[in-house]
Order: sequence, then C-alpha cells, then structure tokens
Amino acid sequence: MSRRFAVLWAVLLVGLLAPMPASAQGDGARHDGATLRIGLQQQIDSLNPFLGYTVASSDIFRSIYPTLTTYSPDDFSVMPELAESWEPSPDRLAWTFRIRSGVKWSDGQPVTAHDAAYTFNRMMTDPAASTANGNVVKNFEAVTAPDDTTLVIRTKTPQATMLAIDAPIVPEHVWSKVADVATFANDQMPVVGSGPFTLTGYRAERDVTLTANPGFWRGAPKVAGLQFIQFKNSDAAVQALRKGDVDVVQKLTSAQFDALAGQPDIQQVKGQGRRFFELSLNPGAANSENQPIGTGHPALKDVRVRQAIDQAIDRKVLVERVLGGYGQEGGGYLPPIFSDYQWTPPQPRTFDPAAANRKLDEAGYARGADGIRRTPQGEPLNFKLVLHGSRSEDTQVGEFVKRWLADLGIGVDLQPVSDNQLNDRTTSGDYDMVISGWSANPDPDYVLRLQTCASRPGPDGGGNPDTFLCDQQYDDLYNRQLGEFDQAKRVDLVKQAQARFYDQAAGLILWYQNSLEAYRADRYSGFTLQPKTDGVIVAQQGYWSYYGAQPTDKALNGSGTDYTGVAWVLGGVVMLAGVVVALVVVRRRATADTRE
Repeated sequence: MSRRFAVLWAVLLVGLLAPMPASAQGDGARHDGATLRIGLQQQIDSLNPFLGYTVASSDIFRSIYPTLTTYSPDDFSVMPELAESWEPSPDRLAWTFRIRSGVKWSDGQPVTAHDAAYTFNRMMTDPAASTANGNVVKNFEAVTAPDDTTLVIRTKTPQATMLAIDAPIVPEHVWSKVADVATFANDQMPVVGSGPFTLTGYRAERDVTLTANPGFWRGAPKVAGLQFIQFKNSDAAVQALRKGDVDVVQKLTSAQFDALAGQPDIQQVKGQGRRFFELSLNPGAANSENQPIGTGHPALKDVRVRQAIDQAIDRKVLVERVLGGYGQEGGGYLPPIFSDYQWTPPQPRTFDPAAANRKLDEAGYARGADGIRRTPQGEPLNFKLVLHGSRSEDTQVGEFVKRWLADLGIGVDLQPVSDNQLNDRTTSGDYDMVISGWSANPDPDYVLRLQTCASRPGPDGGGNPDTFLCDQQYDDLYNRQLGEFDQAKRVDLVKQAQARFYDQAAGLILWYQNSLEAYRADRYSGFTLQPKTDGVIVAQQGYWSYYGAQPTDKALNGSGTDYTGVAWVLGGVVMLAGVVVALVVVRRRATADTRE
C-alpha cells in the first residue's frame, strides 16, 4: 500500500468511525422513507435563533419557531402567522398584534403574547441576543403583553417595516433559564418549538434532523421529517442526488444543472434568486467613531477610481462565462425578484475601458513608461483582491478582474483565503477589494441598512457593514424610507437610495444569479415554490415547500440509504473538536456564499 493511499484510507476511517455527539444520539438518524433529505453546501453557523443568520440556519429556524407574520408563497405579500391581525395607532408609534389562540409549543405549553414580548425585550436588552436580528428592534421603545393574546410594540419613530418582523419567537419558559445567549448552543434534543417541525437531532458539520410536529396549528406536514445534510461542495451533493441518497439539492453550478437534464426520476428547478453578487471596494474603512481602521488602499477613497474600476468590468462576460447564462447582469442594489423595489441605472457604467482610463488620468494616477499606473507618490498602483478559496466562481471572477484591471495599468494580487479568514479581514477592513453578497428579503430594509454609517463596527468591534460606506445623503434617504408609510413614496425613496449607492461605487453589483435546484421526482412531489412563478424550494421566506411536500409510495415504502454517515467524508468536511462552541462564542460575519 502506498503512503499516499494509506494516509487517505486513514482519513476516511477516522471520519466514518467518528462518534456521534451525545446531543445528537437517539433521534438523530433518518426516521423512515418519508423523511425529506435536503443536501446543503452551506454552513449552519448556529442552532441558536438569536445567533444564527446564515441562509441554512434561517431556513431551519423558519420550520421550528413562529414569527409574527410571514410571506405568501405566491407573491411575497405579508400574511398572518402567529399574529392573526394587527392595528397601528393613529400616530403610527404603537402597533397592537392579536396573537393566535390555541397554538402550543412542542412540549405542550401554550404559545402566548408573553413569549413574543420576552423575545423582543431580550433582543433589546441583551447585545448577544441581537446578533442575528437586532435590526428588527433597533427602533423599538417598549414591548409589552397586556394579556396572552395581545402584543403591543411602541417605536421611537414611525416604522414602515412593522409587518416585516420575521425574527424567530422563542418560548419564554425555556429561554428565560439561559443565562448567557452568546455561549448557548441550543443543541440539547428535542428543542422546543411550535412550527411544522421540531428539531430532534444534530451532528456538528454533518446533519440536522427535524421531526414533523403533529400539533402544528395549520395541520401536520405530509412528511415524517426533514434532514439537512451538509456537503463540502455541490459535486458531492449531486452525486448523492443521482444515487437517491438525498432528495433535494440546491446551489448547483450551470454545468451540474445542465448535466441533470433528462435524467430519470430527477426534476430540475430554475428559480429567480434573492441574492446579489458583489465586488466591494474599500472606500476608507472606519469605525462608528470615524477612526480609520484596516489596510485599504488610499486610492480607493477616490470615487473616480472606484467608478473607473466599475467601467473596466464586463458583466455580460461574467454572466455568460461564469454563470453559464443562468443569471442577470447586475446594476441596482436589489435583485429583480423583488420587482417593486428594483432599480435599474438609467445611465449605467457599461464596460468602457477607454472611459475608465480617462477617469484614472483625471484622478492623477498616470501611467509610467512601463504602462503601470502610479500613485502621486510614485508607487505602482496595486490592489489586494480577497476571495473565497473554496469557490470556483470567486476564482473565475478574480481572474477576469485581474486581467481587465491590468489593461488599465493596475496590478491585482488575488488572495484566496478560507471563509473565516475572509470574514475576519472583511470586518476589520483588511482588504482593498473583496467578493461579497447578500440575500435580500421582500422588505428591503435589512440590506439597505448594511450600507449606513450605523452598520459600522464600534471601537470594540461588532457592527455588520457590507462596504464600509458612510454617506450622509444615503443615510438620509434610508431614514426617510424607514418612516414612509405611503408605499409609492417609499418605493421612490428606496430607489433614490439605490441610485446614491450606485453613484458612490463602493459595492459593484456584478450579477443576480438564478437559483438552480433539483429533486427526486420519484420520491416527492407537491413542492410549493416561492414565488409561484419562477420560485424555489430551498431557502424560502417561510416553510412552504417542506410543509407541502408529498411523499410518493416509493418514499413511504422504500428503504433508501442513510447517507449522513458518509456524506461529510465524501464532501471533504473535517470535523473539529468544539466546533459548536467556537461558532457560538466567536461570532463572525457570514460569508458571501451563506449570508441571509
């Protein structure tokens, strides 16, 4: 046996024989043929709903915990959930929500307005509890529950987003006993919830198991449970789908999606995506006290330099060559799926190297005899581009950008790093350019706030910035849209904010990618897509697809392989001791691949 083969075999054995964490034993395995198995290539950053905010974690929370309102599977319109009705005061400073009677937690205790009041008050008073959804309560003055079915929220100023409060609500009788939210993993099974499913099993970096809740107020799901199986990459997930070892996969590459066309028993789903893919340029990172931080190149403080870089990027080529045509060229901040708020630049900075060169000349970065542009101090103009080392699309974009900027006389140093390293460098401003991106919600407030001065970290850290943009004109537009209740006027303000963001060129929106999925049609049908036209299965704004999934006779009676014992090995995941505690204690900004 060769040394190389021996090492590989040893690694595989270690993975296959690794013991299951105690918190996941017993109910953690697949229950029967009617358990819907979803393949993920995303990080589940935490099972704690106050802390977890990756797309994968949010997807799980929506199946476990109630929210005041939810979004229609047809068109993202707001509809009742735990709150069956609501009414604002004449001055729009107080909102009264009527909480649905008869809803129970999975341990039999009633769900009341007191649980909602406790949840929001904890987010308002405990910094750790505001990690994932602190933006929701930022403007709250007081939250009270006069009785079991009445919740009253008073705001400091009128807030137009009061019906977009989709933060998970937790049971007070459980969470009031949690002294330190920041270190609470929430991995002791079963976890108390009240959604269509209950969290019953967890194996770190491997899988999460949910069991159908027969007492769910809308009625029990048609499947026995869900199992979210983690893969290091989409190749391993697709292999599992072909074998019938998982039922749904998402985040397929264009090549994988095309290769599945016509495959027996496999159905493809091409939906509109909620994400934007972005190249962030460091405009001069600073903290909330306006103290400079990080290592950003001073040339990028000049908006003309940032705009010149934008004009050197050919978005059409990126969509065709990197996405295989499965996407749309970027422009405005919000993706086309939210058509009411989408804004398209009336005079876009199209691919124009000549115009980009003129801007750089005007900015004072002249070419030397060798064709290389130099700073006024005579230093070659070079930028560091930080990207995810594990993602091929990042690498491809990096190579294109390097080539295009070289034509302008600018050097680019591609720096592929791990996700954690990218997170650290981004939040500390240690970059010139970085690959970024977010998933937008039906209400645009959350992602709009990422570009405000208030999103920057304090002197002691924290914060949740995207580009470190701090522009008073943008902030004024953001604050005005937040307090505008006339929908047409609010839409106009949101579009004005996007126009200002585009003008500042701190974040270059490169594309809006289609969501490419596939599922085993021989095992499941009846998936509710969201939205109804060009919708998706995984990572919805709700639980609709999982709740409505209908198992076929094959799923109900077939054996099917329990793939989770080997999925993480084939996917290349390395299990680290204490990973749950580390992810909870050391909160990191989610990456462009996983952020909600």
